[in-house]
Amino acid sequence: MLQLPHTTGCLVCGRENPHGLKLDLHVDPDTGIVRADFTPTEHHAGFERIVHGGMIATVLDEAMVWAATWKIRRFCLCGELIIRFRQGATPGQLLKIAAIVETSRPRLVETAAKLFDASGKLLVTAQGKYVPVTPEQHQAVTTTFTTDPETEKAAAYLRGSAT
Repeated sequence: MLQLPHTTGCLVCGRENPHGLKLDLHVDPDTGIVRADFTPTEHHAGFERIVHGGMIATVLDEAMVWAATWKIRRFCLCGELIIRFRQGATPGQLLKIAAIVETSRPRLVETAAKLFDASGKLLVTAQGKYVPVTPEQHQAVTTTFTTDPETEKAAAYLRGSAT
């Protein structure tokens, strides 16, 4: 598994965003599956002791956009996001995320993701459609990656400089 790069201000992975989740996302370079662990806090609740659905959608979107980006080596934007909540999640509960590309065409990447509790029980499923940015926009994003030895191999791959 390779750790995916971070940008400073990202809501999900950014280390310098004071409101961010600071998640580490990893990709299996052979399968393209993106994984992350997330332990929501009380600040992520909607109703009392239930994690807000928007927060769950955010982390699933992040995993799926990275799966799409890894597959085509170009950053993508979310065009459509479908979430199915099967059961609520509780703050303080370890959640496990997995995302994969289902189909890829030059102008559209379709993904799927699942969110499980620590015991492996399926809580949420998602599907997404992602649209690649221009090559120039992609290169601009790659210049914002933070310098980190843990993420350098994945960053080099996404920049097109991996060997």
